[in-house]
Amino acid sequence: MAVPKIWRKIPEYYNLIGRQCPECKELYFPVRDVCKKCGCLEMTDYKFEGKGQIVTFTITRTPISDPEGENTEIPARDVPYAVAVIKLEEGPMLTAEIVDCNFEDIEIGKNVEVVFRKIMEHGAKGVIQYGYKFRLC
Repeated sequence: MAVPKIWRKIPEYYNLIGRQCPECKELYFPVRDVCKKCGCLEMTDYKFEGKGQIVTFTITRTPISDPEGENTEIPARDVPYAVAVIKLEEGPMLTAEIVDCNFEDIEIGKNVEVVFRKIMEHGAKGVIQYGYKFRLC
């Protein structure tokens, strides 16, 4: 991801900022400019509380393969790691990594809360990108 794009996404990634339609009150995450429900073009920022429930999850046990090390945009990952679809208390759903727990403790329906962590470091550019992950609560 290019450095300017990382900087533009900071409000979303660091504060869990989405959008709300002032007409029908529909909430969206990630940010969108047009309401899918009523077509309104005047969307406003909305800060989500960062609490929700696990809808479904998976444990990834196989690393991304780049044997030649040519793709510097693919971050090196330790495996295994857990990824879940989370329904926020306010309604929207998102996908995020689940951290700070044993995999055996992750279950559908468990409550989670947002935490902010390092996501990746971009190769030779040295740009460190932070963002949201979730933990059980």
